[in-house]
Amino acid sequence: MSKASVAILTFNPFQENTCLVYDETKECVIFDPGCYEEHEKEELKKFIDDSGLSPVRLINTHCHIDHVFGNHFVNATWGLELEIHKGELPVLEAVPAISQFYGIPAGDPSPKPGRFIEEGEMISFGNTRLKALFTPGHSSASLSFYCEESGFVIAGDVLFRESIGRTDLPGGDFDTLIGSIRAHLLSLEDEVVVYPGHGPSTTIGHERKFNPFL
Repeated sequence: MSKASVAILTFNPFQENTCLVYDETKECVIFDPGCYEEHEKEELKKFIDDSGLSPVRLINTHCHIDHVFGNHFVNATWGLELEIHKGELPVLEAVPAISQFYGIPAGDPSPKPGRFIEEGEMISFGNTRLKALFTPGHSSASLSFYCEESGFVIAGDVLFRESIGRTDLPGGDFDTLIGSIRAHLLSLEDEVVVYPGHGPSTTIGHERKFNPFL
């Protein structure tokens, strides 16, 4: 039975978690590359090279600035087209303005999406399959990615350890976010590991018991 692994690299001033998902075939999907400084880009490439991984897909769970800093680098280094939900396109296009708001140079602009991911779509690579779950509320069209066989979900900024994503940003809505979590994440087994876009990993069972927002 195939067993997918998840590696987390934390980058940029927002302490964003870049997730690498790979299996025994060494094919790898890069989720939310947040590498901003040159040394962070080098760290990402070194991890991939040292692990013998072959990146085959570039996916953003959502397109807030801290999750897309490294899109250009990944696209240029491994030739991968960007994949997002089509509802995140306005968020991606707003990145230059957001970078000015935060006073952080945006760096190399993200490539435009090469394709859009649909709700319920299966993301296949190597011997691994991830199901795209539509989980808006933190952003207008956030996606989470569930690997049933290996028991984990890449949750972006939807659900954190004992917290939830902010809803005071453009495209955010508290009721929508809680609805997304209850419908698509709390419906998973307690043992499912949650890899969030910031902070430590957790489990569905832990959040079901201890998350004050739920």
